[in-house]
Amino acid sequence: MSPDLKSVGIRDVTCGTGVTIVEPSNIYRCTLGDGCFVGPFVEIQAGVQIGARTRVQSHAFICELVTIGDDCFISHGAMFINDSFSGGGPARGDRTRWGHTRIGNNVSIGTNATIMPVSICDRAVVGAGAVVTKDITEPGFYVGNPARRMQSDREDS
Repeated sequence: MSPDLKSVGIRDVTCGTGVTIVEPSNIYRCTLGDGCFVGPFVEIQAGVQIGARTRVQSHAFICELVTIGDDCFISHGAMFINDSFSGGGPARGDRTRWGHTRIGNNVSIGTNATIMPVSICDRAVVGAGAVVTKDITEPGFYVGNPARRMQSDREDS
């Protein structure tokens, strides 16, 4: 029996000026703003919108229902999740159970971070390996699993 083969590639992508995409990548039916950079081995799914001058490094996965602002940095291996298994397991095609993710402007997301369906405000930094399970509503550094805001020296005094 023959497998059902699906091709990968870059197709039906709306790009601003000066966009760079490094192959191989699987990017389809999404929008990339002016000056975006997308590294190799990245998947960006249908409906995703990425703002101007945002960099997406290698091996990142950005699923449907994600919007990323301008001047963001998405590091190597970052994963965006739209199915939180709210019913105890995968939605299995029931997209009504998927959640949206909104990333503000000037946000940095570290290597191997996992972003659940949340909103992240402008100027937040998500550390490497962090798991963001709740909205981030104020700028700062967020680390750990689940991600929590780090206290700065000024806040401790």
